[in-house]
Amino acid sequence: MKKVVLSIICLTIVSLSINAQKFALIDMEYILKNIPAYEMANEQLNTISKKWQSEVEAVQQEAQNLYKNYQAELVFLTAEMKTKKENEIVAKEQEAQELKRKYFGSEGELYKKRESLVKPIQDEIYNVVKEISEERGYQVIIDRASAMSIIFASPKIDISNEVLSKLGYSK
Repeated sequence: MKKVVLSIICLTIVSLSINAQKFALIDMEYILKNIPAYEMANEQLNTISKKWQSEVEAVQQEAQNLYKNYQAELVFLTAEMKTKKENEIVAKEQEAQELKRKYFGSEGELYKKRESLVKPIQDEIYNVVKEISEERGYQVIIDRASAMSIIFASPKIDISNEVLSKLGYSK
């Protein structure tokens, strides 16, 4: 009997502490879509990315052309010329890989450009979300766009429009 009473008391305490916590949702994708600066940054990143991708593809194409020429001339080449052509092909392939790493690697130019263009916008959103959280006493604010485990959430607790409003992009 003591265990049952103790269990009921524990459940009551846990349920009261759960009810005491306030939380809200935001939809980061929705917020970002409604910020023109973010859309412009994305367009700029896409343009730069396409330009760099075409540069990498051009070097890769050069390597493929060198290889095709090598295969076509293979029977006419001396051992020394074969080695020279093979080294040339390998060097061109390495150049393409290095260019790809320089532009698209984890610390590449695209990453740095994204940081410089998008991070200030994300920081501004974070500061507004933090401000709203402090004003309203939210302990947790969850991003609906990245929280795949949320099956349903009431629109009443979504504060995305309020975040946009405080950023100056009223909906």
